[in-house]
Amino acid sequence: VGPAAGEAAHVALDLDDVLAPAASATPQGCYYYVLENKPDADTAIVEDACLLGEPGGQVAFTACYTALRADSVPAAIAAEACRRAPQE
Repeated sequence: VGPAAGEAAHVALDLDDVLAPAASATPQGCYYYVLENKPDADTAIVEDACLLGEPGGQVAFTACYTALRADSVPAAIAAEACRRAPQE
């Protein structure tokens, strides 16, 4: 059962797990991961979100994740994409 009307769904994330960059982390990796998994995502929003995540760290991850979720990118895809965004 989803959230009641007017309520936002909240996803508990263990930020220690999701903040570690992926092995081949780049903003481009974030971008292509989203589009491979949600082809109808708005490309401009995805690009902006992935650039927000580029610096790495909790603030950048949260900014990236929030932007993707606002475009209805599923939580698991948004979290993995934002984990891939930091430049190594």
